[in-house]
This record gives sequence, C-alpha cells and structure tokens, in this order.
Amino acid sequence: MSMNIGLDMMGGDLAPLEAVKGVQLYLKEVTNPATLWLVGDESKIRPLLQEYAIPEGAVRVVHSSQVIGMHEHPTKALKEKQQSSIAIGFHLLATGKMDAFISAGNTGAMLVGALYSLKPIDGIQRPTISTVIPKENGKTGVLLDVGLNSDCKAENLNQFATLGSLYAQHILGIGEPRVGLLNIGEEEGKGNILAQAAYPLLKENSHIHFIGNIEGRDLLLDKADVTVCEGFTGNVILKLAESLFDITRQHKTESEYFDRFDAEYYGGTPLLGVTKPVIIGHGISRSKSFLNMVKLAQKMLETDLLGKMKESFLS
Repeated sequence: MSMNIGLDMMGGDLAPLEAVKGVQLYLKEVTNPATLWLVGDESKIRPLLQEYAIPEGAVRVVHSSQVIGMHEHPTKALKEKQQSSIAIGFHLLATGKMDAFISAGNTGAMLVGALYSLKPIDGIQRPTISTVIPKENGKTGVLLDVGLNSDCKAENLNQFATLGSLYAQHILGIGEPRVGLLNIGEEEGKGNILAQAAYPLLKENSHIHFIGNIEGRDLLLDKADVTVCEGFTGNVILKLAESLFDITRQHKTESEYFDRFDAEYYGGTPLLGVTKPVIIGHGISRSKSFLNMVKLAQKMLETDLLGKMKESFLS
C-alpha cells in the first residue's frame, strides 16, 4: 500500500530545521516508509534536505510562499493566505494527492482547515481531539475531548467514547478498552447536567465497554483506558499534566514515569471524526515529535482506523 503523508515544514517555533531532522529520523527508522510530501518554502527546505542527506526519491517538495503565524486569526488567515503551507496541505489532502496531513503550526488554522476541507465522518456531530494519558503502571490511556469542544451535549460525549475506543483498540493495541465518564463521584446520577445525561447513553452504547464514572484521582491509575469529558475540563487536565513534566525538569526529579508526560514522547494529537488523518503537533515540536507524528499517521492509515470509525457510525 503506497502512502503519501504531508508535512507542514513551516509549522512550529523550530521549523523547518526540526521538521527536516524528524524526516531524517523517520527515513532511518522505518523499513517501509511512506512518501513524504514536504510543504513549505523551497528556498529554506532544499538546503536543509541536502545538509541532512535526505534522498530525493523519498520526499516531494511542494513550494508554499506564505506561512500562517502562530497567533493569526485562523479563519481570516486561511482565507487571505491561500499560498500558505497549511492551506496548500489541506488542498492536497482534500483532492486525494495526500492521504494524511501533519502540522505543528497554528492549531486553530489546522482545525478550521480540516473542518472546511474535509467532511466529518457521516453521523458524527463534532470531531474531537484527544491526548494520551500515561498510567502509573506503564500502560497508556486516552482522554477526550481536550479542547476542541468546550461545551458539549451528552450525545457528543457518547460519540467521543466510540471514537476514543476505536483509537485505543487500533492505535494503542488495547483489546477491549474500558470507557469511563469523568465525574465528581463514582455513583450513577452524580455530576452536572451533562454528566447525568451522558451516563445512560454510554451505558446503552453497544460499540463500547462502559465501566461507569471515574474521578480525577483515577485518571493516572489503571481504572479506564478511555476517559470522556467535555473539552473545557479535558484541556485543564492536559495543561496540568504538561506542567507536571515541566516541574519535574525544573526540580531535576529523575522519574521514568514523569518523563512520559513530555509532549515530544507522543508527537501530536489526531483530529478524530474527520474522513482523513489530520495530526496537530505542539508549537515547540522537535525532531522526535515530527518522527512520532509521521509514524502515527502511517499507523492510522495501515490499520484503516478511519474506515473502522465510518463503519461504527453507519449503524
């Protein structure tokens, strides 16, 4: 299966250098690499490709003359900067030239670009973004939504549970992922209006293995593999987890466990619920992040994760 994975070479604080170094790592490490489409300013990219000895046949360079800055208004920037690396990347993705697209650039522009140029999977009301949660026993879980949908309806959480479950199964290799609803108590009937309304829907969802409510203290323990919440709460948890990593570094605390809170370790987060793989990286992504994002895109394509998501929402 030949795969074409697009990489925004201008996205992120350390682009394009770290993106090129990530491409080099990927081509060294992966035995059956995809063809990488590198979208960005050719005059900046080509000298780096030579410097890092990237073989010409392994990549295709697509020139873009504009860059969307990290703090630009997403919709306005996409409209006004048609020649930006993000706009060109989504055009190539939407027209089928590329099978997946990755950027560590302006998150808002990536989300707006994905929602405008790709359709949500039939039946999905709102796409979502997730994060992986390192468990203290060495396992890994998924938390979603982590910031795309600050306010949600109960049905949104129910759909996130199905998407997160498929992701945990096919990408993290968890056989029958346990799904928990993040709440302020374990008993059914606890929580705010959203949690109370979501509980019965999750209980009846035949696509998932729902285990009930889980509390904040359970998140880092091996209680659930997939935890659902609305994006406001999820984003607070995500930022708190990132700060734990920073604090352990500042205090020079050696901990194999807290090392797994490093955003580099995972690369980026996929936008789940749209028809093609779109992966959004951290603004400070380094080479290892770019490597991991390309590997994630490849795994999503190889496992046909999006095909399996489509099937789940047909019934």
